[in-house]
Amino acid sequence: MERQGAARIRLGMVGGGRDAFIGGVHRMAARLDDQFELVAGCFSSTAEKSRASGDDLGLDASRVYDDFTAMAQREARLKEGIEAVAIVTPNHMHYPAAKEFLKRGIHVICDKPLTATLGEAKKMVKAAEASGALFVLTHNYTGYPMVRQARAMVASGALGTIRVVQVEYPQDWLTEALEATGQKQAGWRTDPERSGAGGSIGDIGTHAMNLAGFVSGLRLEAVCADMQSFVEGRRVDDNAHVLLRFEGGARGMLWSSQVAPGNENALRLRIYGDKGGLEWAQEEPNTLWHAPFGEAPRRIRRNAAGSDGAAGRVSRIPSGHPEGYLEAFATIYTEAAAAIRARAAGQAIPEGVLFPGVADGLEGVAFVDACVRSSARGGVWVAPAR
Repeated sequence: MERQGAARIRLGMVGGGRDAFIGGVHRMAARLDDQFELVAGCFSSTAEKSRASGDDLGLDASRVYDDFTAMAQREARLKEGIEAVAIVTPNHMHYPAAKEFLKRGIHVICDKPLTATLGEAKKMVKAAEASGALFVLTHNYTGYPMVRQARAMVASGALGTIRVVQVEYPQDWLTEALEATGQKQAGWRTDPERSGAGGSIGDIGTHAMNLAGFVSGLRLEAVCADMQSFVEGRRVDDNAHVLLRFEGGARGMLWSSQVAPGNENALRLRIYGDKGGLEWAQEEPNTLWHAPFGEAPRRIRRNAAGSDGAAGRVSRIPSGHPEGYLEAFATIYTEAAAAIRARAAGQAIPEGVLFPGVADGLEGVAFVDACVRSSARGGVWVAPAR
């Protein structure tokens, strides 16, 4: 997955300044396969902090901005202006920031969820369609090699007709009222004005739902949700149990929780069809379990016997050497780079290149909205309002 001769893609960033978690992850992911070079940014809503962050990163001071609109305007005019921008702000700023770059034809790589509200998600889809620029959503778990293998196995019919999809994403970091201590990440993620109406369901439940759909190929039909805020005073959910109905008849369950002591990032997916099952766990990402019906389960390891081309094309190192979170994140950036270069050359996106886009983002926000509405009504079945 190394860069082959082509110049690095000029990248800008909105958000991700000092003390931000996800901005650093995006910068590492963008550079891992040597596809991008960060050349500009508006790293904070505070001008002083934005400039300090740009200085930390060694950027030309003239390319560090106090305002993302000014950044979009000037970079679009520069001969060597940015070709793509990473949006890594809290959720409520995704749409206003992204639309400024989209309307100037600059490709957008946006952190998930797509937006804080369903209304803005629908506007984002229209803005992306009107722009013609690429829109990439960083649901990074789709970048793991064994997730790609699982998707290919389901598509090939190895599991037969899918009947059951079980997915969960428990964490424990919000078991206490961490937001009351001034911790930045907890502060905005539990603030509905910045995160949106969904707490755990929007923060990590969207990852779980996206993963389930990516691997199974199924489209969500309706949800029946029971959501709680266990920590006193918390304004968004910190735990959610959701029954799932998929088009075509398959059924499923999703659990997202940030108050489950002993769990760090325990994303886990299980899919069962009439011919067999698959199981993958994010904390053991180089292993995929395949259980053909009536046979002993088989352990498939990344780049080892039984691993296929879908996994191999996004692997970087031999089997036995673990690839993890940052590499999976980098896969999304490298797939984006292939698409951006193809678009610049007037060519179709190469076969096999996969990344979540604005339509996937709309599905995610519609899922959160449906869960919130279902739970508020006592756990009735609700269809996503796409």
